[in-house]
Amino acid sequence: MNPLTEHDIRTSFVNCSKGEAKRLPLPKDLADIGHWGDLDFLGWCDLSAPARSYLVAEREGVPVGVTLRSSSTTRGFLRRSMCSLCLTTHPGSGVALMSARKAGPAGRDGNSVGLYICTDLDCPLYVRSKKQPAPGGRMEETLTVEQQIDRTRANLDAFLDRLFS
Repeated sequence: MNPLTEHDIRTSFVNCSKGEAKRLPLPKDLADIGHWGDLDFLGWCDLSAPARSYLVAEREGVPVGVTLRSSSTTRGFLRRSMCSLCLTTHPGSGVALMSARKAGPAGRDGNSVGLYICTDLDCPLYVRSKKQPAPGGRMEETLTVEQQIDRTRANLDAFLDRLFS
């Protein structure tokens, strides 16, 4: 992923108004991100509203931002859930069903799409083993890391395609 500026991020959102995009909080460490090459998308949580998260990915070289809302259900620590993007499992509330309003008229009509995703939005780091989940979080696979990255990107593209359909 190419480095993003505040302007790039704020103008990339496709499922919220320009005013909402102007007011949303940016990642606190945006200026300090030095591992852009390890990111398939930039994701962060809204610290003032824990049910809100944001994701910016590149599609055909253009940043596409998405506002997300997570479900409010909490799960017991003994229950594990799997992320639909990176296929990492987490105990408790480490994975949440996040929904995104569709882009355009469908979103204004209240239509949305959802997927189960790591609540910390660090999927690219889990796939590359730059961040370790709880024990048992990453299953041993026969795919190479590059193939796992390609799969994660394909899963993300499929989700983004659903936003525009």
